[in-house]
Amino acid sequence: MDSFERTRRLIGAEALDVLRRSRVIVFGLGGVGGSAAEALVRAGVGNLTFVDADCVEETNLNRQIIATRETIGRPKADVMRERALSICPEAQIEAVRVFYDMSTAGRFDLGAYDYVADAIDTVSSKLLLIERAASAKTPIISAMGAGNKLDPSRFRVADIFQTSVCPLARVMRRELKKRGIARLKTVFSDEPPLTARDGERSPASISFVPPAAGLVLAGAIVRDLIGAAAP
Repeated sequence: MDSFERTRRLIGAEALDVLRRSRVIVFGLGGVGGSAAEALVRAGVGNLTFVDADCVEETNLNRQIIATRETIGRPKADVMRERALSICPEAQIEAVRVFYDMSTAGRFDLGAYDYVADAIDTVSSKLLLIERAASAKTPIISAMGAGNKLDPSRFRVADIFQTSVCPLARVMRRELKKRGIARLKTVFSDEPPLTARDGERSPASISFVPPAAGLVLAGAIVRDLIGAAAP
């Protein structure tokens, strides 16, 4: 027996071997990205890079898988790496503590990866990452808004130009059209966003919604990676 026995029974040895050889980079390790990153590790993806400049804060405790009282104040990328290696010590895991923007984008050769996971919150950085992935011809999946939502069952995978309701997706559709990008795989929710009870402008959240989006995102990546190798 080994830690991937049940995965192997589901997808087969050939597909599991594909995952072990695959290289995936995850940008953003918050409520969505952290759960996606962990799901990729547990699925057997053998080479992962985690990118996030932030440190764990107390306000992350309600939804982020890496947030505990013990990790508050520590860099998210480092915490995610440690957690991943505690699950799968043989995996090759790199932690990069930077914010992805024009000043740091040159540090990443996206062509060296089999898949890019975008769980960044900032629109300008999401657009830059999507453009760079398109130039590198590396598949990318982009998470749309998970804030101000209460129904985790409303997340699904769709092309950005087939999305609806989500305010972030609406902005992204407009900006991608300007850039001549005709398609983008996304995870989005068609649940109308709720209004925060306290009137704050920053997104409100709850424990089970951003992680659900992250799991959907990771599932889409795994299914794409194993492709014809799956039963």
